[in-house]
Amino acid sequence: MHSSPACFAEYTELLAFEYSDPALMPTHRLSVDAFAVQHPGDGISRQAIQSVGLHLARLAVQLQHLHVPNRATDIMLLLGKHKGELEALSPPMAFSMTIADLRADAGTPAHIRAVTNWAKSAWADWSEHHDYILDWAGHHLSGAKR
Repeated sequence: MHSSPACFAEYTELLAFEYSDPALMPTHRLSVDAFAVQHPGDGISRQAIQSVGLHLARLAVQLQHLHVPNRATDIMLLLGKHKGELEALSPPMAFSMTIADLRADAGTPAHIRAVTNWAKSAWADWSEHHDYILDWAGHHLSGAKR
């Protein structure tokens, strides 16, 4: 992932709030996934391609209710076994919401709502690739317990 120092600083501050308050941890996976898909790397290396694909898949799992959200990490590990199949995806030209938009809400009672909205917007911004990600994840999760 490539990000500016300022963007990464805001991300680590958000994570610090989540790590320090157990009530915020349910949104932690969403925070990680939203940040990852908004910083897709070079789009050429296998690591960058796999990161985008897996984080988009985990956003789908959590936001599209493919599986129980608290199993999202287990699902990502299962999908990770097939990450070599993932294709390079062209990122959106712009993102409708970024971590900078969470600044006022980070660590407050509005944190969960703000992170959820950020994750939904990040997923929506990649809408051109939803069918691909949903088909790929669905294929590999079809035998997994729901």
